[in-house]
Amino acid sequence: MRSPLLDTHGAVAAQAPDETVAAHYGDPFAEQRALAGGRALVDRSNREVVRISGPDRLSWLNDLSSQRLDTLPPDTPTQTLLLDPQGRVEHHLTLVDDGEAVWAHVEPGTSAELVAFLEKMRFMLRVEIADVTADYAVVSVAPPGPAGSTAATGVTVEGAVAMGGDALVPRERLGGLPDELGLRPAGLWAYEALRIAAYVPRLGFETDHKTIPHEVGWIEAAVHLSKGCYRGQETVARVHNLGHPPRRLVFLHLDGSVDELPPHGAPVTLGVGTPIEAEPEAAVEGSAEPGQIGFVGSSARHFELGPIALAVVKRTVPVDIDLLAGGVAASQEVVVPPDAGRNVKIDPALRRRIR
Repeated sequence: MRSPLLDTHGAVAAQAPDETVAAHYGDPFAEQRALAGGRALVDRSNREVVRISGPDRLSWLNDLSSQRLDTLPPDTPTQTLLLDPQGRVEHHLTLVDDGEAVWAHVEPGTSAELVAFLEKMRFMLRVEIADVTADYAVVSVAPPGPAGSTAATGVTVEGAVAMGGDALVPRERLGGLPDELGLRPAGLWAYEALRIAAYVPRLGFETDHKTIPHEVGWIEAAVHLSKGCYRGQETVARVHNLGHPPRRLVFLHLDGSVDELPPHGAPVTLGVGTPIEAEPEAAVEGSAEPGQIGFVGSSARHFELGPIALAVVKRTVPVDIDLLAGGVAASQEVVVPPDAGRNVKIDPALRRRIR
């Protein structure tokens, strides 16, 4: 569904899966500064919107997903995950309950599969599920923040649903919204650069078919560790209490002398001159690149930090060595520490008895 804001002077369309919205409007760095300062609106109307109504909606979603939702207060934005039986991430939802219905927005192209799954899980419960993407568009007036943070939208549009830094607005209002609110339109490049700088993962970019929540830091933002049973919970609890995730999210400062950014999926390998003893135990399973120890999720040019990226690497990669991201030299910052998990403390006396 092509956004009317693509008709704005200077608008340049983004690449798939975001091709129906603008990457920028002619000045990406100025757009970043404006968004960081609360003076811009980002068109994210390529995201899809699902509405779930009915008196059983919150308890039902609580039983299906990773977040504690049965006691969610109205107008409180949160995130949740739907996992497969092995604890791997299938869907990431940003949602709010307005007192009558839960509104959630999800990645482009994923709502049909999500709705189909939810319909199968309705049984005899009093819930109604609808894909309302044709009627509502996602806009953001604040950059994404660290895990658990929320921001006021400042969007006061009739019929809009506020969701922290995001809002769902009637789609027919989208074309004139920047002028109506007195905000500068900012492209998705601005939003993505600030998302990367905030260490915020994105489904389908920092995740693949094997991702579990611990690997990308969603334990803090989208998982409630003491709630009741849900699909995939055994893996979440086992890794959190007894093990470590096999991979970890890292933030990369990229070599600014290189003209091109590494694309999504580009291999991450050890930097030139890395001592042999620093090499991890094995390359990424199934990787085509010799010595590959991870992959690039997202990359961008930040107005202050320069070229940056998020990547997922093997947990055993040392945190203090340089890497190559798609052949570009990169230094890393820890997002998910190598010792994440293993939170149960066993009494030494009990350990001796177990032995």
